[in-house]
Amino acid sequence: MAIMPKRRKSKDNPYTIFYQEDNNKFICIFRDSKNELQIVELTNEVFNALNIFELEDISQMHKIDKHIEHSELYEGTLNKRMINNIPSFEEIIEQKILIETIKNEIANLPKIQRIRVKKYFFEDKTMDEIAKEEGCSKVAVKYSIDLAIKKISKKFKIYT
Repeated sequence: MAIMPKRRKSKDNPYTIFYQEDNNKFICIFRDSKNELQIVELTNEVFNALNIFELEDISQMHKIDKHIEHSELYEGTLNKRMINNIPSFEEIIEQKILIETIKNEIANLPKIQRIRVKKYFFEDKTMDEIAKEEGCSKVAVKYSIDLAIKKISKKFKIYT
């Protein structure tokens, strides 16, 4: 038998075709409606036609795999995919409340913690830069910022 390239087969394709070199024959193997194995010799023209059909099936399977959506689409999933995803009114209000709460908690921090938190989170300065500006150690800045975060996070543990 000549080695034919291994091909993916459609689940709807009931036959397998190949070429026997020793007999110089084209063969098609399939199961009939009674589930009995059938072996049929093909002419060159029929073999070529079946070969073309198989290649078209493979091409179609590739198109389906690459270009067709394979998940179910619902309003919720389409909404998540939106490019300009518009938040709901409730989400906007929750976000504003969260921002205000964070601002109030930062304002209630001791002066040094407040200054360091603002520099670190809002001015994007590193702890090394803050330490150099204030003339203290990086460890002191880190400790101060960590303590501030702990104080602020306690306020939010109440809501969760």
